[in-house]
Amino acid sequence: MGVTTYNQEVTTLVAPTRLFKALVLDSENLVPKLMPQVVKNIEIVVGDGDAGSIKKMNFVEGSPIKYLKHKIHVIDDKNLVTKYSLIEGDVLGDKLEFVTYDIKFEASGNGGCICKTSTEYHTKGDYVFKEEEHNEGKKQAMELFKTVEDYLLANPSVYV
Repeated sequence: MGVTTYNQEVTTLVAPTRLFKALVLDSENLVPKLMPQVVKNIEIVVGDGDAGSIKKMNFVEGSPIKYLKHKIHVIDDKNLVTKYSLIEGDVLGDKLEFVTYDIKFEASGNGGCICKTSTEYHTKGDYVFKEEEHNEGKKQAMELFKTVEDYLLANPSVYV
């Protein structure tokens, strides 16, 4: 098994606590509401949503991906940090064992924040994960991020 790591920083005008609440603490309610054409629902299948829980994101009929399961390792609402792993779903295929995500929301000088993400791809056998594959997942994650960001900017009183 090999491990390939990618790091990314995204800057936004949304305050870090609001973004954390929306993307981490209330994703199972907000994401299907904002992206009903993509995400059917997000359900907590094990636990109560805190560390140790497993969330299942179900995609709409006809989507190339049926579902994804994520195991939550850390939700730290004081330091605005989360860590979770993609443990099951079509995207893992025969190349990936799992994928881990470390995300930190840090305040920036303009009242917004910098979202720092470290993604580790744990591959099966001697497979080497390619940057193009990472970029496809990154593109989909950025669509979700931008949708939530736009919603929060248009609705400054939510998740305060």
